[in-house]
Amino acid sequence: MDADEDDVPEWVDRVQANVAGEVRRRRKEMGWSAQDLADRCEELGHPVPRNVIANMESGRRASLPLVDVMVLAAALETYPICLIFPVGYVEETQELPFEELVPTWEALRHFTGDQEVFGYDAGLLSEFERHTSLVHTALATLEEEGRAGFEARIATSRARQEEAERRRSEYADQAISAKYNLRHLRREICEEGGVPPDLPLGLEDVDPPESASDPAPEERL
Repeated sequence: MDADEDDVPEWVDRVQANVAGEVRRRRKEMGWSAQDLADRCEELGHPVPRNVIANMESGRRASLPLVDVMVLAAALETYPICLIFPVGYVEETQELPFEELVPTWEALRHFTGDQEVFGYDAGLLSEFERHTSLVHTALATLEEEGRAGFEARIATSRARQEEAERRRSEYADQAISAKYNLRHLRREICEEGGVPPDLPLGLEDVDPPESASDPAPEERL
């Protein structure tokens, strides 16, 4: 077996060692035994027996299914990505066979798509991130619009009423703009063959009826 072929199991072993080490560290941090962790996995609906956990932590287990990583992370009240790339606990790791070691933080950002790699297809990650931002903006401005409207109603002077009404109008315009942009973004996601996220309460009017045409940004949704 040449050096390149021998490097493949070394990479596999390194990934499994990262997960095993972090499972052990987190389990002890929670004050749990391997049996406690096994019991919690079973409660979550995917049993990972105590002996399997013990073999994994000691490096005797030959494989580590993704579903096990997912349920172990949930049982340990952490994220699967934190088991695979234990930032702060493992300084460097190997992203793929035959590649040089890189900082674990960098590997995690590549894995999640947070750090773009030239030529890679990021799917709809950026669209969903923008969708989240627009939802937050729309909800925040609607809340501020309501607050300013209340202040206008209880204002004790004409000047305070006018100032509150001015702010209410500004927030209303910002909410309309955010909802308009959100509507078009959701349409773009659909055109890409994706399914947009569910809308929260308060933004039900963003998706128009099938037959309705899009209003101009200045029109209230």
